Amino acid sequence: MNLKSLRNSLLTLSFVCVSFFVNAQTSDGIVIDKIIAKVDDYIVLKSELEGSYQEFLSRGSFESQEGKCQLLENLIVNKLMVAKAEIDSVLVSEVEVNVELDRRMSYFISQVGSEEKLEEFYGKTLEQFRAELFEQIKEQLIVQKMQSGITSGVKVTPAEVKKFYKNIPRDSLPYFSTEVEVGQIVKTPKAGKMEKAKIIAELNDLRQQIMDGIDFGVLAKQYSQDPGSARQGGMLPFFKRGELAPEYEATALSLKPGEISEPVVSAFGIHIIELIEKRGNSFKSRHILMIPSPSIQDEKLAVNFLDSIRSLIILDSIKFSSTAKEYSDDKQTSSSGGFFRDPSGASRISVKEIDPNIFFTIDTMAVGNITKPVEFNLPDGQKSYRIIYYVGKVAPHQANLDDDYRKIADAALNAKRSRLLNSWFSDAQNGIFIQVDEAYEKCNLLIAQ
Repeated sequence: MNLKSLRNSLLTLSFVCVSFFVNAQTSDGIVIDKIIAKVDDYIVLKSELEGSYQEFLSRGSFESQEGKCQLLENLIVNKLMVAKAEIDSVLVSEVEVNVELDRRMSYFISQVGSEEKLEEFYGKTLEQFRAELFEQIKEQLIVQKMQSGITSGVKVTPAEVKKFYKNIPRDSLPYFSTEVEVGQIVKTPKAGKMEKAKIIAELNDLRQQIMDGIDFGVLAKQYSQDPGSARQGGMLPFFKRGELAPEYEATALSLKPGEISEPVVSAFGIHIIELIEKRGNSFKSRHILMIPSPSIQDEKLAVNFLDSIRSLIILDSIKFSSTAKEYSDDKQTSSSGGFFRDPSGASRISVKEIDPNIFFTIDTMAVGNITKPVEFNLPDGQKSYRIIYYVGKVAPHQANLDDDYRKIADAALNAKRSRLLNSWFSDAQNGIFIQVDEAYEKCNLLIAQ
């Protein structure tokens, strides 16, 4: 069997929280979910397709059978890539999955306000929510790794970009809304020595309580600020050497099973650790994590620092871009010299996509100006400060090579990658069993040999 041609969003999967009940039935025998496609040992459930379709509609797309068919094709192709990854021994570690899972959980919690509200919203515990997302995230990371391997090294030349642009019908060229070039330098207040000393004293007190007979798990649930392990009494799964923070790992491995460490400082905060078990190159532990909060004085230091570098930038004593790379605490923008980028990597972004808080700030600014330090909250709610540099503005216009070369080059590159992926899929499906429910025959996803 052969898959249809690859389309634009082929490898994009939306992570919608759905319940998995394979061929589950109600008491009167009505099927509430079923397998609608098989790719070797991997399955696509109707609930996966419906969840993706609802997310598709929530983005403003119109209802259409074609849209649903495209989403089903995307799901099948992803399963094909995962099946092929298993054959080719392309793996992602549990640590990689958990890092991404923690990031997404923090985002979800920040959106609804608290862990309790998240549980209420989805009608399930955080543990259930994490368990359902784990395999989905693992699959997406494998697909990303496979796709990266297939298309690595693919580039386009200026001549290819010009040819791609000339082949676009004039009446099909996109029309771009107002675009701006904006940068930021972020400083997140860090807790000073006094605040760290307070936390160390608190953890020493908890350690003594444990030594006196209080259950470690009870105190972890009450005091630990690690959302992933607190509800499990601070318990972590087995980790191999090199998978945890160096300070944490070195301390845990220096302990005997059942021994409790003194407070240990890592990049995540301050811990006390109990070693549970060692197995060769792996170990299991539990911990209580406490994160020092910055004081008012610590916040003032951050503001004063930004004030100082703003003055130097205005005097042209230092450059905004190099300063952002060296000092900004926002990793997403610091690597690009402090500037926001669109999905293609271009430094101009549509005002429709920019953070509303930044938009309303620059709306009152003149191009070329830099704000004084402005307070804002990170996605996890942590208070931070930033200075915003309003570099430029481009009026609405139809796409052209002079103003939009980066976007056009990115589109040409994606088209080239798609052709390569099409070729890969044609070869990869040989030897892979693919079956689709007859209810989706109208989608014309598969063509019989």
